[in-house]
Amino acid sequence: MEHPDLDLDLAVLDERFAAAKAASYLLARASTAEKDAALEQVSTLLRERADEVVAANALDLEDGRANGLSDGLLDRLTLDVRRVGSLADAVLEVIALTDPIGETVSGRSLPSGVRIDQVRVPLGVVGAIYEARPNVTIDIAVLALKSGNAVVLRGGSAAEQTNRVLVGVLRDALELAGLPGDAVQTVDDFGRAGARHLMQAREYVDVLIPRGSAGLIRAVVDEARVPVIETGAGVVHMFLDESAPEQWAVELVHNAKVQRPSVCNALETLLVHRDAAERLLPAVLDRLEASGVTVHADERVRALRPDALPVTDEDWATEHMSLDISVGVVDSLDEALAHIRRYSTKHTEAIVTNDLGNAERFLNEVDAAAVMVNASTRFTDGSEFGFGAEVGISTQKLHARGPMGLPQLTSTKWIVRGAGHVRA
Repeated sequence: MEHPDLDLDLAVLDERFAAAKAASYLLARASTAEKDAALEQVSTLLRERADEVVAANALDLEDGRANGLSDGLLDRLTLDVRRVGSLADAVLEVIALTDPIGETVSGRSLPSGVRIDQVRVPLGVVGAIYEARPNVTIDIAVLALKSGNAVVLRGGSAAEQTNRVLVGVLRDALELAGLPGDAVQTVDDFGRAGARHLMQAREYVDVLIPRGSAGLIRAVVDEARVPVIETGAGVVHMFLDESAPEQWAVELVHNAKVQRPSVCNALETLLVHRDAAERLLPAVLDRLEASGVTVHADERVRALRPDALPVTDEDWATEHMSLDISVGVVDSLDEALAHIRRYSTKHTEAIVTNDLGNAERFLNEVDAAAVMVNASTRFTDGSEFGFGAEVGISTQKLHARGPMGLPQLTSTKWIVRGAGHVRA
């Protein structure tokens, strides 16, 4: 829901950003016990207000269907009572995680006797821009709060009703725990103008994290003055080499594609070595098609499966977020690696193999945030990695890469302790 008639007073947004900045100083000195108490309140209020969350979400879903949102986006948008309960459980998992703030990363005494230590500190104010994912409202805010950061959220028009309730839950929980509710802010009521102002708010916001479509992420990277940690779309590949066991191939491909096709770690492209194609593809494709997957295939695959749709260059580069998969036959591991280099979004790539040499080459040569051998790509997830929730999957190489949990929402500073030391 955009707001064409809204009299945009961007000074109001600056007031919110300034309030978040002030709150971040209070959070930075809050104890672990104080922060955990606030998160316990978040979990409790989510359960108590689950019906309110679901009712608001129903309005967003109704608008989404009317506006032609895809099935994949509608799935991401949906919060039923079970999913709200899962969010509340995930908050408790974050409470159980080690607070990274104050952790010594490295330290030593210099020959002069001066002691230096590098310790973890909060980033400060974390901005997040995302779309049609109300669960991210809780995930990002909870991780930010646990690591001593304030947040400014732009959850998008598709989830505006749901996010209004969730932001209220977060702010109320903080106040109940004696921490500043201003540590959680939103710009959703200012629509796209609010998002643009957030991207320019370098005076107040320390880092910006976009989550969503490739188009959204590109827009944030191109327009932002605030430093950006780039998360990426998931054009995810799996390569079945000539030694891949049939049972592993069938199960891994099916799990990676079908379990939840709308998420960024779902499989989008399957590559098969020519010497394994006739042995593996019939069973692999039968299992996929039995689950409603539409196959987009090259000529060599269509020789085995004539009813498959012809694959296009656009298909190879597309994150379908649906029950669609692109399938091709390659002559070698080198050709598979070249294909992945061309089309990868550097999110997650996997090989299925019984050849140790191929496995090591794949691990060493593929440039991605997560590279897997004989495992489903669905494991690239903060919860699966033991981080509790996640802020996103970073596909860039500065500061953080891969699933972003608590440590990735910190910076460091050097603490120097002396006793009247002067430099010679």
